[in-house]
Amino acid sequence: MADDRSLAMTFDSAAELYQQARPDYPEQLFDDLVEMAGLTPRDRLIEIGCATGKATLPLARRGFAIQCVEPGPALVEVARHNLAGLPVEVQHGRFEDVVPADHEPYDLVLAATAWHWVDPVVRYRRAWELLRPRGHLAFWSARHVFPDGGDPIFAELQEVYDEIGEGLPDGAAECRPGELPDQRAEIEASGFFDDVQVRHLDWEVTYDAEGYLALLDTFSGHIAMQPWQRDRLYAEVRRRLAERPDGLLHRGWGAVLHVARRREQSRLRDATGTALHRPRPG
Repeated sequence: MADDRSLAMTFDSAAELYQQARPDYPEQLFDDLVEMAGLTPRDRLIEIGCATGKATLPLARRGFAIQCVEPGPALVEVARHNLAGLPVEVQHGRFEDVVPADHEPYDLVLAATAWHWVDPVVRYRRAWELLRPRGHLAFWSARHVFPDGGDPIFAELQEVYDEIGEGLPDGAAECRPGELPDQRAEIEASGFFDDVQVRHLDWEVTYDAEGYLALLDTFSGHIAMQPWQRDRLYAEVRRRLAERPDGLLHRGWGAVLHVARRREQSRLRDATGTALHRPRPG
């Protein structure tokens, strides 16, 4: 199995496919984000790992100025094309390497399905450094959820994943809508943020065989598979869906939106209780 850093970079090989195959986020998610973070038009956002702009585009259309930091060079080019003409700048690089500036701090640090790829040792501190007083951090992921009475094909396909050596790890749980774990405790333990708000959103997307396989081709674990593993799995997906009258499957998606307010410097403490100070830009 590839390590986390190499898996993070696999998305760049799927740059052209990502925008088409990945689902759009519900508009309700962006409505909730704007409300929870108290955003107003022309606020300045910095987005971590924008990929092709799936979250960037609806936010830019709402009038926000957005600076994106994306480590994949091919994804950067696709994002720049998708976001042309909007108040968005896409920078090639890693969020860990962004240097805080003396001027124009951001109103929001944002990560859509990318926060878990950022170095956990530095991510909360770096977000805090880039925000204005009382600015906000927001992040969410988009994960598979399993409603009661949902499509049985995912359980059926587990035998194929086991066969090719890509079965679920011990203790892995299938979460129902509204039951995905949240990271409230981690945010609070960082010492950099308070007033943590959490909301769950769930939706469903219907796929035909080729649409679903295109989606799998944007997942890091599937991109990293050996060709024989993908061939075996994808042939089985096609076979099983061909046996259905409509040829379709229904996948549940869930997101946990976290929004937290930047803690005032006078009250700032790290997880050990030590006072912290904002460093000068390097």
